[in-house]
Amino acid sequence: MTERPAILVTGGAGFIGSHACKALAQAGFLPVVLDNLSTGHADAVQWGPGVIADIRDRVALARVMDTYNISAVMHFAGSAYVHESMVDPAKYYDNNIGGLLALLAVLRQQDVMPPLVFSSSCATYGLKALVPIAETAAQQPINPYGRTKLVCEWMLADHAAAYGLRPAILRYFNAAGADPDGKLGERHQPETHLIPLALMAAAGLRPALDVYGADYETPDGTCVRDYIHVDDLARAHVMALSQLLQGSAGLTVNLGSGQGVSVLEVAAAVERVTGKSLALNRMPRRAGDPPILVADPSLASQLLGFRTKVSDTETIIGHAAPWFGHKVAGDAEAA
Repeated sequence: MTERPAILVTGGAGFIGSHACKALAQAGFLPVVLDNLSTGHADAVQWGPGVIADIRDRVALARVMDTYNISAVMHFAGSAYVHESMVDPAKYYDNNIGGLLALLAVLRQQDVMPPLVFSSSCATYGLKALVPIAETAAQQPINPYGRTKLVCEWMLADHAAAYGLRPAILRYFNAAGADPDGKLGERHQPETHLIPLALMAAAGLRPALDVYGADYETPDGTCVRDYIHVDDLARAHVMALSQLLQGSAGLTVNLGSGQGVSVLEVAAAVERVTGKSLALNRMPRRAGDPPILVADPSLASQLLGFRTKVSDTETIIGHAAPWFGHKVAGDAEAA
C-alpha cells in the first residue's frame, strides 16, 4: 500500500481545521494535527495523529516535522475574533504573527521548504473595497485581527521571494455550517458567530439574537456578509494544496460564495429552517464592523476550478441546526 503523504495541520482541532482534516483524509492524505486545544477540541481530531503543542513552540514543531516526514502545511492556528482583537490586540500580534514566525523558522530548517496553505481573511480588506471584493482591492484593515492577517501575508510573500516558499493564501469570507455527516460542528466558547447565535436563540438557549446596528448603508440597515459552508471551504484547501504539491509557485484567492446576506435575512432563514420564532435585541453598532463584505469568487474558480456546492444560506443553517438543539427535515438537512 502506498504511504499517504503527511500534511501538518496547525489548529486542526478547531472548526475549520478539523473539517480540512476530514477533507484531506478523503483525498488520500494523512492529516497530522498540532493544536494547543485553547479553542479546539480533542474529539475533533479523528482522521490522523494529534500533537498537543502551541504553534509558537519551535521544538515541538521541529519534532513533528521530523517524526511524520511532513510534505506540506495547512496553517489555521491563531486567534480569530475581530471584536476580541479590538480589546486585546497584543494577544493577536503574539498568536498570529508570532505563531507564523515560529512555523516559518522551522520550515526554513527543512532540506526542502514544504509548501504552505495559509488561512487568511477578508478582514484584510477593510471598508473601502468595492463590492464584490476582488483580490486586487486595496488591503486597509480596520481591526487588529485583519492587520495581523495582512502582516502574515507580507511575511509569506517575503519568504517566497527570499527562500523559495510556495504559499497558497486563502482569504475567507464568513465560514459557517457544519459537517453534513454530523461528525463536526461549530463549538466556540464564547460563541460570537451570527448563525450559531441565531440558532441558539431559536432553540431557547439564549433569550434573543443581538443585532448590532440598524443604520448601515445596506438594504435593511444591518451588516451584509458572504457566508461559505465550511465543507466548501475545506474542499478549496485541498484543491489549493494539490496545486502546490504539483509544483505551483503559489496563489492568493478569495473563498466566498459571492452572495451577500444581511443579519435580518439570516434571522429570517433560521426561522424558516427551524420553524421557530426568533426574538431580536437591537444593539448599537460594534467597532470594527464593515457594513458589507462580499467576495468576488471568480479568481478561485479560474485558478483552482473551485465553486461552492453547499453554501446557500438555508443549507448552511440546516447543517448547523442539529448542533444547537434543532431537528431539521427537508431539503436543507439532506443537501
